[in-house]
Amino acid sequence: MTTLRPGTAPIKAEFLLSNTVIAVPDDDAAEGGTSHASGNRDNAVEREDSRSGPQRRKPTREEKKSRKGQNKGRRFQKVRDELELCWKIASGKDCEFGADCRNTHDIEAYLAAKTRDIYFPSFDNLTEEPPFVTLPSEDAVMVDQSSPSMDPSTTCPVHAVRGECRMGLKCRFLGAHARKTDAGDWEVTVDEEKKARSAVLEAELNFIGGETLKKLRTKKYPCPISDAYLKELQVEGDASKVKETNAPAEVTVSSEPQPTTDVPDEPTVSASHPSASVANEPEAQVDTPDVQMRPAEKKRLHWKGKTYLAPLTTVGNLPFRRLCVDYGADITCGEMALANSFLQGSKEEWSLVRRHPSEKIFGVQVAGSKPSLLVPTAEILAKELGGNLDFVDINCGCPIDLVFKTGSGSALLDSAGKLGKIVVGMNKALGDIPVTLKLRTGVKDGRNNAHKLMPRLGHEWNAAALTLHGRTRQQRYTRLADWDYIKTCVDAVREREAEEDLHPIPIFGGGDVFSSEDYWEKVDSSGVDGIMIGRGALIKPWVFTEVKERREWDISARERLELVRKFADYGLNHFGSDTPGVNTTRRYLCEALSFQYRYIPLGLLETLPGRINDRAPSFRGRNELETLLGSPNSQDWVKISEMFLGPAPEGWSFTPKHKSNAYGQEESQG
Repeated sequence: MTTLRPGTAPIKAEFLLSNTVIAVPDDDAAEGGTSHASGNRDNAVEREDSRSGPQRRKPTREEKKSRKGQNKGRRFQKVRDELELCWKIASGKDCEFGADCRNTHDIEAYLAAKTRDIYFPSFDNLTEEPPFVTLPSEDAVMVDQSSPSMDPSTTCPVHAVRGECRMGLKCRFLGAHARKTDAGDWEVTVDEEKKARSAVLEAELNFIGGETLKKLRTKKYPCPISDAYLKELQVEGDASKVKETNAPAEVTVSSEPQPTTDVPDEPTVSASHPSASVANEPEAQVDTPDVQMRPAEKKRLHWKGKTYLAPLTTVGNLPFRRLCVDYGADITCGEMALANSFLQGSKEEWSLVRRHPSEKIFGVQVAGSKPSLLVPTAEILAKELGGNLDFVDINCGCPIDLVFKTGSGSALLDSAGKLGKIVVGMNKALGDIPVTLKLRTGVKDGRNNAHKLMPRLGHEWNAAALTLHGRTRQQRYTRLADWDYIKTCVDAVREREAEEDLHPIPIFGGGDVFSSEDYWEKVDSSGVDGIMIGRGALIKPWVFTEVKERREWDISARERLELVRKFADYGLNHFGSDTPGVNTTRRYLCEALSFQYRYIPLGLLETLPGRINDRAPSFRGRNELETLLGSPNSQDWVKISEMFLGPAPEGWSFTPKHKSNAYGQEESQG
């Protein structure tokens, strides 16, 4: 066995290129991002203090210095066609603007200028030897071309699944579903049978309409349950705690600077609010909320033995969740969303609630600092999503400074009274939809308090399930999660349940799980009902298959490339198959690869299983594809994306969230 430093992955000597350890990505910097699935919002919360009015200030020199090297300013601009075709014309409809339309109506000119179609390979086209994807011959590509930009040999991933492509003539796989009629017009074909079937199996759920967003932006969305509950708190003498007028404003993450005066920091009862005049009306005329649901009537969560994919900012988007579901994830949760942005009607924030039909148990995670933000958010979620939402999770674990300093995320661990009011109020507002919480062990090292908080959350305030990440806010990923303390917390909850003859609630643990052996050993030793997997799933999404089948999977390089193809397929179906959609998919595929390259194939290791915090020395794989998939160079991730999404636009490069010196070219996106 090769002698390596402690903490170094034990790679067999025949695969070692050198004993030099590859630089470790900064997972704390990655967790610090608050980017979302849509728009150019990456780390906006980190770029500038988002407080408004007199509270707004420029970062100090020390703050600027502390942000260097942590990749705070990534930009991902949309890449568009050189000549823009009107959407209505691209879809075969009439444009109401006619000659005044800002985009072209000249289809022939658009197709002449359009970048050549992308060839989307089938699984049969994938190999383990260069070039890894088998392309059709030039003769096959050029047969019966009506336009030089079109490739009839390709497949449109959207049309293949849905029977139609919503991008119409703007699709980058247009040759698969467009033809010229005898009259000389362009026609996009539709498969009616597939279209009908996909309406049930593929259509994404939880779309929020423009009217709802408008009501939210103008503070005209009625929230009678929340209003009544917040008034109760005021009557109880907690008005100062509810309003917290001197606290920093809630963090807002957006692609553009937000107006500082249009939207207040929290919903207030005013003359413009639909429920504002309630106090002035005769009692018989007041439209009171429905009778509140009793705790015993809430849906119970039967999660014991199920696998749970953690909510993950940026990388936990819908295509990635679909991928994990394919590999065995039972429970999925959307990316962390900000309650304040929900209430402001942010289109980007509301996109985070989208659900694919394959997600059998799906929840939304929200972060906020007080009842006046989180309770109305819960009421709106219940009204708008209804039966398409299985639970709402409160984030009590986010460690990043600008979330913590507003009293959100892990700051709630030190505010038990306020957290209790939040949970009780959200339970009232959500009806039969359960409330769950994701926690850390505490805020500071040596001052754990989750063992005191969790019994109260579950059985005083009626949380339906709890997840505990075995680290404090202060603790870094380089230190292992404390599973002994997780057991202490589980025992504390179960002891109270036994004393008071209460129904047990699901408790999940989290931290450092990277294999089937890890998973089941920690379940048995800690007493948790299951484990929420985050980083382990990012590095190897097939970890859920390993857990369910109780085995370690020495996955082949070709099987890993099939996984990449699946992600590209799901990304195009979610983000779109036009030029912007292709490059948004490319961006998120590279995000996924920035974690997946860290997987060390089991066949290369001296001892099993692999460990998540082991540092990898420079190594080669068992074939050229395995070597490429293990490359830490971001240019290689772009190269892999080009196998499925065509050549990257000129000047396009990729910088990962957890930037380290090991990565290749690290330029901002263009």
